[in-house]
Amino acid sequence: MRPNLPTLGAPPKRSPLGSVVAVSLILGASAGGVWWWKQRMAGATEQAAAAPVAATDAGAVAAAPVAPPAPVDPVKAAGLERASVRIDGPLETALNGAAGADVGPALAQVVTRTLVWWVEVPGEILRGDTLDVLYQRRENEEPLVHAVRFTSGKLGKTLSAYRFQGEGDKNARYYLSTGDELEMRLEKSPIDDYEQVTSLLRDGRRHKGVDFRAPVGTPIRAPFNGVVKRKNWNWGSNGNCVELVESGGRGRRALFLHLDELSKDIKPGSRFTTGQVIAASGNTGHSFAPHLHYQLMTQDDRVLDPFDQHKTFRRSLNTANKSLFESEVRRLDGLLGTSVAGK
Repeated sequence: MRPNLPTLGAPPKRSPLGSVVAVSLILGASAGGVWWWKQRMAGATEQAAAAPVAATDAGAVAAAPVAPPAPVDPVKAAGLERASVRIDGPLETALNGAAGADVGPALAQVVTRTLVWWVEVPGEILRGDTLDVLYQRRENEEPLVHAVRFTSGKLGKTLSAYRFQGEGDKNARYYLSTGDELEMRLEKSPIDDYEQVTSLLRDGRRHKGVDFRAPVGTPIRAPFNGVVKRKNWNWGSNGNCVELVESGGRGRRALFLHLDELSKDIKPGSRFTTGQVIAASGNTGHSFAPHLHYQLMTQDDRVLDPFDQHKTFRRSLNTANKSLFESEVRRLDGLLGTSVAGK
């Protein structure tokens, strides 16, 4: 059984007077609270209205934070683009990935023209080699390369080439950091002035001659004393052309293709001496741009490399252009920056 809990007794009787006093106190407190709240809100409003005026008078209005300007890409500001790659397969594949398939194949061809003066392409380009290129896109033309930096595993060093046109020079050319031309030149060359060697026997294209890019009309000279054997054969491919056979000596044969219109005086049996002008460069036959194709062969049709047959040399910048070139090298090196591919 549950035990009986003790009672607390009956509730006390309430006084009518107490209730009236209590109600009065409550109403008074409420009225006072309302008055206090109104006074506080009015004061806050006055302070809020006065604050901007005081701040303005003191000249201390805080401006909204402004986002810092986006950093300027110095390469883009120079109107150039940069491709940095680590070679892990074909050069064209690497440059396609870095520059895009729309410009990569043409860029690979232009870059190859610099690399061939250091290594054989593609055989001596090794996995892990790195390449940085500064280039400029051109509508309906191959990209213009301004600088190349190549780190070769085979050579164990980093090499650079820079495009520069000295004051008084007809063409811009590529130079080593020393101010010497990147390209070797031929003594007793068939062409004195040209823009660039665009094809060599060692560039992997299986081309049988050396191509010199040059404006139409550039003089073409005999590299040795010789006799004309034939002209304008296989015109659809060769265009205007001449074959000169060396007199005496080894009897080498020199072929000049894609020439401008030939003189009617040139015919089999015509004789020329070393350095004598035979014709002018052109853009005839199967040619995509004005150039001279120069090919050396033996009597039994073996192809010879002109850079093995001629003595070679490099030209250097003159003193007047050297300081300008050094300034350009500093600018281009700054744009090349630290090689991302080499990290």
